[in-house]
Amino acid sequence: MSETASPTLLPEGLRDVLPPRAASEADLVERLAASFDLNGYDRVAPPLVEFESTLLAGMGAATADRIFRMVDPISQRTLGIRADVTAQIARLASTRLQSASRPLRLMYAGQVLRVKGHQLRPERQFTQVGFELVGPDSVAADAEAIIVAVEAVTELGIKNISVDLALPSLVPAILELGDFSEEQINALNEALNHKDAAEIRRLGGKFSDTLSALVEASGPLKMARPLLEKVDLPENASAHLKRLFAVADIVQSQASNIALTVDLVENRGLQYHTGVTFFLFAKGSTREIGRGGRYHVEHGEGVVEPATGATLFMDSLLTVSPTTPPSSCIYVPFETTREDVSRLQNEGFRVRVSLSKDEDSLTNATELGCSHIMQNGQIAEVSK
Repeated sequence: MSETASPTLLPEGLRDVLPPRAASEADLVERLAASFDLNGYDRVAPPLVEFESTLLAGMGAATADRIFRMVDPISQRTLGIRADVTAQIARLASTRLQSASRPLRLMYAGQVLRVKGHQLRPERQFTQVGFELVGPDSVAADAEAIIVAVEAVTELGIKNISVDLALPSLVPAILELGDFSEEQINALNEALNHKDAAEIRRLGGKFSDTLSALVEASGPLKMARPLLEKVDLPENASAHLKRLFAVADIVQSQASNIALTVDLVENRGLQYHTGVTFFLFAKGSTREIGRGGRYHVEHGEGVVEPATGATLFMDSLLTVSPTTPPSSCIYVPFETTREDVSRLQNEGFRVRVSLSKDEDSLTNATELGCSHIMQNGQIAEVSK
C-alpha cells in the first residue's frame, strides 16, 4: 500500500516561489533584460524541452549528466529538459541565425532544471538570465561580457561586486607538454581545485614549480600580476595569460570600480569554456551570482565560431539585491466602476476590489495587507 504524500511536499531541490519573492524575481529579470537591451542585445526564447540529440550537440554535451530525459509521445524520440540555456543559444547561432550579421548579440531569460544539485547550489530548478556575444574573437568582446554583466547587476543596487578571472585553457596548455595519463590529469585537477600544495608537488612532475606558482598567485589581480609575469610558462600558455591581462586592462580602464581577482587553476562549472572566463561575487552571497566566458559555437564539419557571454542566477541575486517596495494597495467597494479602477491604477495603486456588498471593508482591507481604502469616494490610509 503506497503512502499518500503531503500536498505541500515537493521533490528535493524544488520549491514553490510565493509572494513577494516571485514578484521580486520577475522584477529583477525584467530589469536585467532592460539593461542588456540597452547594450544592443536582442531577446530570444528557446524552448524548455528539446530533442536530446540537439540539446546535447556541440557544447551541450557538457550537460549530458545534468538533464532530465523523457520520451516524446508524438515522435517517440527521447527529449531532454534543458539544464543550461547557453547551449541553446549556440544552437540558434549555428542554425536559424547562422546567416544573421555578426557580431550577434542575444539575450535570454528562462528556467532550467537539473537532475541534481550540488553542495553550493542545492536547487535543481532556477532562473537564468544572460546574454551571448557571437562572432568576434577579441579581447574587446571578452571585456564587454564582463562589463555588461557587472553594470546590469550594479543597476539592481547591488554593491561590492568582485570578478574572479579564470583561464580553464591554461593548465591543459601546460600539461599537454607532459606525459600524463587521463587519470593523472584528473587527479591533478582535483588537487589544483583544492589548492593542495603537497598533492600538486607529488603529481605535477616537471611542472610542479609552475603549477605551484600559479596557485600561490591566486588573489587580487593587482598583487597577482607581478608574480604571474615571472612564471616561466610554455609559449602557448603564455599567450593565454597575456590575453587575460589585456582583457583586465580594458575592464579596469572602462570600469575602475570593478574589483578583479584571479585564479588560474580554477576549472569549476561546465566544461565548454575555451578562454577567459569569470565568476561574479557580491558581498552577502556565499556563492557566485553569475558566471561567463569564452566558448566555441559548433557549425558542423569541424567549423567553429568564437563566442562569449554571461549567465546570472536569480536565486543568488535575490539574496543580495535590495528589495523594491511593492506599489501601494487600495481596497475599493463592490460597486466601483472599471473606469475608477483604471484611474487608481494609473495613479500607482494596486487595486483589490471587494466581491461582496455585505462585508466589513476595513477589516478585509487590513487582512489583505492594503495600505489604503476607498470609502464614500474618499481615499484613506489603513491604520496599522
